[in-house]
Amino acid sequence: MKNYYLLSLVFLVLSCNTSEEKKNKDIKEKVEVKQFKTPVINLEEAFNLSKLPIGCIQTEYPNKLNQTIGSGDDLKSPQDLHPAFYGCFDWHSAVHGHWSLVSLLRQYPNLENADEIKSMLLENLSQENIKAEVDYFFGKYNTTYERTYGWAWLLKLTEELHKWNDPISKELESNLQPLTNLIVEKYMDFLPKLNYPIRVGEHPNTAFGLSFAYDYAKTLGDEQLQSLIEQRAKDFYMNDANCPLSWEPSGFDFLSPCFEEAALMKRVLPARDFKNWLREFLPQLKDENFTLETGRVSDRTDGKLVHLDGVNFSRAWSLNEIARDLPEYNHLKNIANQHINYSLPSIVGDGYEGGHWLGSFAIYALNSVDRD
Repeated sequence: MKNYYLLSLVFLVLSCNTSEEKKNKDIKEKVEVKQFKTPVINLEEAFNLSKLPIGCIQTEYPNKLNQTIGSGDDLKSPQDLHPAFYGCFDWHSAVHGHWSLVSLLRQYPNLENADEIKSMLLENLSQENIKAEVDYFFGKYNTTYERTYGWAWLLKLTEELHKWNDPISKELESNLQPLTNLIVEKYMDFLPKLNYPIRVGEHPNTAFGLSFAYDYAKTLGDEQLQSLIEQRAKDFYMNDANCPLSWEPSGFDFLSPCFEEAALMKRVLPARDFKNWLREFLPQLKDENFTLETGRVSDRTDGKLVHLDGVNFSRAWSLNEIARDLPEYNHLKNIANQHINYSLPSIVGDGYEGGHWLGSFAIYALNSVDRD
């Protein structure tokens, strides 16, 4: 009888263990994360993407000038007001349309339309045209024009020209230099006055503007601007915790307030300090089973609703920045791939509402993908 009870007890323990193992296995299966294909930009894809900025940087209308009218003298055509950046619906999209073409040529110098692109760049970014762009900012009502979204893309364009090893790159960078200098001065003047960061998911987002300006400062060796951005980023964000990621995205977002902030802090903090900060700011990112639904676009003919394609690309570049050189966050790269793959097939050949700007977002997101 004693042996019978002993055998029963052993059977019960084994049954419990088997049941527990099955339960744990079921849980593991339930949280298994789908792996998404790593998007690759190749020569053919680069050619297709180049069609978007080619199709808009010299297309004057439709156009949203974002202009404050001081008198009837200010009522001029987009090309008269902005001879370099009059296309692509608005000034900042024209700027990053030029960045897109430089970025593609730098990576793929054998693009079949390379000569056409270079001709357009030389025509638009002439010394005369850039002088007119500089003069515009000295208008009575224009001192804060395109602050800071357009400013950030202008510095990103300069950075890309600086990295481009081509006979025309130095000429274009030199032509652009007066406007670059002006934008740097504007950052240096504005940032000490900004008491609070702007945390929206659209153009004024402070973290986005600081990230691009910081990249420029590091690449060009502007230690003064770099130091100021590092200090301001810490002033604004160092004590942040528990960013409400569940609130994102808002209906018109093309930037993620939480991820843009994290990507900026990744740039300005030493790795150890950043990991400590990130554990407080977005603790859920450390979980290898973390998932994130893509921004869903219901109508790509609506200029605002199509912003959600932008949020997918900008989330991707931020997640890849966060994960870079941090193996414990490698799983975030899969989420970045998911977001790019959702929106990339829709941007070429789609409406002008998205086509005039989404190509730049797609290229920047694809550039962020680890190709090793």
